[in-house]
Order: sequence, then C-alpha cells, then structure tokens
Amino acid sequence: MTGRLARGRLADTVRTAVRPVAGLAGTLRSTARPVAAPGRGKRRKPRPARRLRRPDYPRSGREGWRRWVPSWRQTLGSFLLAVAALTGIVTLAYARTEIPDDLNGFATQQDNVYYWADGTPMARTGWVRRQEMPLAKIPEHVRWAVLAAENASFYSDPGVSVSGVTRALWRTVGDGDTQGGSTITQQYVKNVYLSQDRSFSRKFTEVLLAVKLDRHHSKDQILEGYLNTSWFGRGTYGLQRASQAYYGKDVTQLNASEGAFLAALLKGASLYDPAISPANRERAVERWSWTLDRMVQIGRLSPEERARYDTFPEPREPTTPSTVGGQNGYLVELAETYAKRVSRIPDSQFDLGGYQVYTTFDKRRTTALTKAVNDARASLDPKKRAEDRFARFGAATVAPDGRILAVHGGPDYQKQAFNESNAATVPAGTAFTPFVYAAALEHGVRLEREGPRTPVTPTTPYDADDGVPLRTPEGPYWDRAGKMVKGTNLDGRSHGRIGLGRALAESADAPFLQLGMDVGLDRVRGTALSAGLLASSLGPPVPGFALGNSTPSAIRMAGAYSTFAGDGTHTEPYSVRRITHRGEPVPLAAPRSARAMSAEVAGQVTEALSRTPEARDMSGGDSGDAGGAGGTGTDGSGAGPGAVAGKTGGTEDDTARWFAGYTDSAATAVVVYRMDLATSLAPLPLKDLGGGAAAGPAAIWKQYARAVRDTPDRAGSDRGTTR
Repeated sequence: MTGRLARGRLADTVRTAVRPVAGLAGTLRSTARPVAAPGRGKRRKPRPARRLRRPDYPRSGREGWRRWVPSWRQTLGSFLLAVAALTGIVTLAYARTEIPDDLNGFATQQDNVYYWADGTPMARTGWVRRQEMPLAKIPEHVRWAVLAAENASFYSDPGVSVSGVTRALWRTVGDGDTQGGSTITQQYVKNVYLSQDRSFSRKFTEVLLAVKLDRHHSKDQILEGYLNTSWFGRGTYGLQRASQAYYGKDVTQLNASEGAFLAALLKGASLYDPAISPANRERAVERWSWTLDRMVQIGRLSPEERARYDTFPEPREPTTPSTVGGQNGYLVELAETYAKRVSRIPDSQFDLGGYQVYTTFDKRRTTALTKAVNDARASLDPKKRAEDRFARFGAATVAPDGRILAVHGGPDYQKQAFNESNAATVPAGTAFTPFVYAAALEHGVRLEREGPRTPVTPTTPYDADDGVPLRTPEGPYWDRAGKMVKGTNLDGRSHGRIGLGRALAESADAPFLQLGMDVGLDRVRGTALSAGLLASSLGPPVPGFALGNSTPSAIRMAGAYSTFAGDGTHTEPYSVRRITHRGEPVPLAAPRSARAMSAEVAGQVTEALSRTPEARDMSGGDSGDAGGAGGTGTDGSGAGPGAVAGKTGGTEDDTARWFAGYTDSAATAVVVYRMDLATSLAPLPLKDLGGGAAAGPAAIWKQYARAVRDTPDRAGSDRGTTR
C-alpha cells in the first residue's frame, strides 16, 4: 500500500516536469514553416501586405464646413511637401542655369537712321555712347554714391534681396509690375544678359543668374560691369560717358555731390534729367539730397563734407550729335518724338539704336522753305537794330492726309534747339477768323437769347466798319473794366455792310468779332478743335477768342488749314510713315482721321480765301504746290482744282504776323514773331522789324510756293504697312 502510494506520487511528479517541455515542442512545431522539397508539394501563400491608410479628408466625425478644415498634421505635412517640391525645382533650375557668354545688344549698338520721304538717307544719330572705365579709376566716393542710392548692402548680400524679390513677385501677381527691390547684381544681370520685359519668368531667371554670378565673380567685377553698362539718359551707357554728357569731364574728376546726382539717374533718366522739365529738376534735387544723406548714414561721407554740398550741381545742357545739325536736327527731333510716342518705344530702348525711321519730310520742299526763310532773315541786322533782335520764323507744310512735308525750325539745331515752328505761345490773331466763318456756315447764328438758329451764307451781311460796337441781344457788350468792346480792322479801314465771304477775303476783321458771339464761342471752339488745333492752345472764351487769342504752332495751323484743302476732313499731322528695327517692322498706329465740317462748308471757306489779294497774286500764272496754282472759283461753291487760297493774320498789339495758304495738295503756315528765349516765351512787339522793310510771312510763303511749283508729290500718302 505504502509502495503503491509512493509510485503514484512519483508519476505525478514526472508528468508535472514533462508538461512544460511538451508545450514548448508543440509551440515550435506550430511555428515552424514546412519547406516543400524541390518539385514536390505546394508553397504556402504569403500573407497580404498591409494597406496604406487613406487620409481622413474630408474628416470623419465632423459635420458641415468643419469636415473640410484640415488637421494640424495634414497642414504641416502639406507645407513640408510643398517646401520640398519647391526646393527641388529651384535646385534643379539653378543647376541647369548657365551664365551666358554673350552680352545684350548695347555692346554692339547701331545708329538710328532717318530717311526722307523719297527713301534717301536724311540723318544718322549716334545717340548711344559708352566707354569702359576700370573700377579702380572711378573715385570711391562716386562708387559709394551709387551704392548708397541703389544697394548699400551690396558687398554683404548674396546677390539678391529676399525682401525685394518678394515685393517684385507680389507686384507681378498683383498688377504685373516687376520692378523695384533689385540688387545691383540683379540689375546688372538684367542689363547685360536678359531682356527688359516685365514677366515672372524673366524675374525668376534674373534671381538665379544673380546668385550664380555672385558665386563666380567678385563683387568688384560685378560693380565695374554695372557702372559701365547702366543707362544714364542722354544716349549714354556707363558712368564715364554719363559724366561727360552731364558735366563735360571724366568720371575721375567727379566729386561726391556730382556722383550723387548721376546715381539719381539710375532710377530713370527720363524722370530725373533736369533738362527735360521743371518737375524733373525737383525730383532730381530731392533724390540727390537723399543720396548724400544716405552716404552719411552708412558712414561713407562725413557730416562736415555733407554740409559743404548744399547746392545742387546743375548739369550742363544736352548736346546733340553733329549729324543732325542745320534743319535736319529739327526734323529728326520731330520724327523721333513721334516714333517713340506712337510706337511706345522707351527712351532706353530707342537709344540702343538699330531703328530705321522713314519720315514724311520732302527734301526739296524743306530746302525751298529754308531758303525762303533764310532770305527773309538776311534782311535783318540784329547787331545794329534792337528791333531786329530775337526775330523768329516758324513755317510748316502739311498735306491734307496729315503728312508733315516740310518744317523750318530755326537757324540751326546745333545753335538753337528751340523749334520755332512748334512754339505754342504765339497768338494766331486774325488768321483764326476762317474757323469762325466755318462755324457760322456749319451751325448758323442765334440773334436772340432763346431764339432759333438762323442759317448763314457767304452773302449774309455784317457791319464791317472799323470800331463797330460788339452787341448782345440785351445791348452793347461791356468788358470788366467798364469799356465798350468794339470790333477793329487791322488795316484801319471801314468796309461798310458787306457779306461775310467778302469780309473774309478783304481781311475785314470786325464782323468776325460779332459773328463769334452770334454763333457761340463754344461752337467756334468745337470747329477749331475738329479742324486740328490743340485744346491746350485755345484761348479763354471771351469775345477776343474770335480774333485769335489762341496760340497754335505753325505746324498745327498748317494742319488746320489743310482741313479746308481736304474738303472738311482732318487728319492728325504725322512725321513718320513707318519704322523698322534691324529690318523687322515696328507697329505704328495710323493717325486719326475724322470729318471736321461738311465738304460744302470747306469749299465755301476756300472760295472766300481764294479771293484774297495774296491768293489772286499767286493765281496769276506763277503757281506752286505749297500755295500757288492757277485758277479761282467764284461761283460760291468753292475754288477750282489747284486754286490757291490764303489768309494773312495779325494781332492788335503787333506781336505776331501770319500767313496761311493752301492748294488742294498742301497747306503752309508761316509766322514771324520776336521772343527772347533767355527771359520769357512771351512774344515781343514787331514794330519796325527790319526797319519796316523786312520780308513778311506772305512774302516768305510766296517765294517758297514759287520754288516748289510743279514739284511732284513723290512720297504720296503711303503710311507704310507696319501699323
């Protein structure tokens, strides 16, 4: 019994000891993966891979708009992903960006060539002038004037300004303006490697090139290149040429004050060159002063030296190339101004050259007009007679289709840049009366305050006596000084009660003072504007408006009279037919053309003006294209083909003398006046000019008209096809 009990206990002890081992063996068997013998059995399929978790967006467990608000993890992840992608793109773009071997076209700039209407060369302008100057020879105070104005951190920045680029990108997105905020390195890259277009891609390339250039070139190399290639206006590229253009000396001789002014030009010479306008001078002075103060702030100019520069260093007057002397200079100036304005060519781009400008100017007409004026000028002796000093002769010929065929601008463009034919301070005087007559024929008159308009014809009678009082429906017209306003005839004669057409032909001016009031000065003004006179040149709306208190230029007066020659259609005067740039057409907008008055009215004006003494004299056989062709119509419906029509004009104070004459092919206006350009643009009295024997505008016109008679209009009316 005792033995059986002992064996039972021993068996229990063994089972207890063996059970853990058996469990471990079972576990090993269950976890061991059987391997099938080659060619025998089947492989066990692998467990499927764990699927990626879909982003919880729109977010579950939320309602309404909150489902679309990302979590902070999603926001952070998206931001980091965007930064990584942008960094990769910029890194790749930077690695692929190479510094170009070739510079922009300014290094090989060309002259601009101007052509006569017949296609022959007229003038070449070498406006772009550039000369290299080593940085070591540029005074340090001049260098720092530029750096203070443009990029004071130049020597420490990486070639780009993060804040500046950010502003530029913001402006690109906002309104397309990519300027502003560029470092000197960026500006240099733009000047010599890139185009001047304003776009995001150009700005992005500029930044990459600036960083790469900053790593591969020294700061001094970049600064030297920048100072030698930047545009300073007046046709100059580079600090050396700018110094010569504005101060007539080498850059090595500039002081800090002069350097500060030249630095101001880098913001835009067309805005800071004092020679252009008083507003430019005001901006230049402000920028110059700020630059000097900035130099003090950055420790590059002592306060004591700054105190010495208290006067703005006035630059000298602009000079022009010798290729545009004589009359050609005035023609080139007109054509250049027109080309840049109408084709929207920036000054800096035009100065690079390579443009071919085909003008409307007729060489033979210009030569004949210049000779006629010079012959009249030769009769004066300003050294002996004070009355002959400051005499000016403006003259221009304009075709009915708007082409400016000839201009006399002055004695010599090299000696006097002021264009006497483009002066808008000389009163038109009684040369304005044809526009009053045309307004009356077109609109009629109102003789009672609220009454109907009454038609006017060339035979409508008006009182043409000298000193006839001006009347309104209520009675005589009194001026503010309490004086009765009266009509006067410059010839001092009384013509009696005559038809308006005859009054115009006889230069009886008094009726037109009354006629202007009867038509309405607003309607007279409208007719003058439609005919081509500029609003800025029209005088105040007082009775004297009808007798020419307006101040049109000779060019504008010729253009307005050409409206009569064009049967009442006016085309804006223009001086350029077409433009090409290195052989490629440049868009050029066509001049505006519109009807100013009916053809019948224009014909009635021409019929009256063809009966003036000057027109009848020229129509007697000696005829010319500029105002001298035979035949006059007298039937009241207009003059015959090729007939000469013209009108003298003057002012009561004798400060301007005019003659405007035309045929059906061209109109010419000649004005004689005196003006001391050094003191004022106000005209001076002409009394005793030439001792009383000087050739007047009618004589100049007559000589010119005879000289160009039978001249074929070789230029035609071709405005080119590059509009």
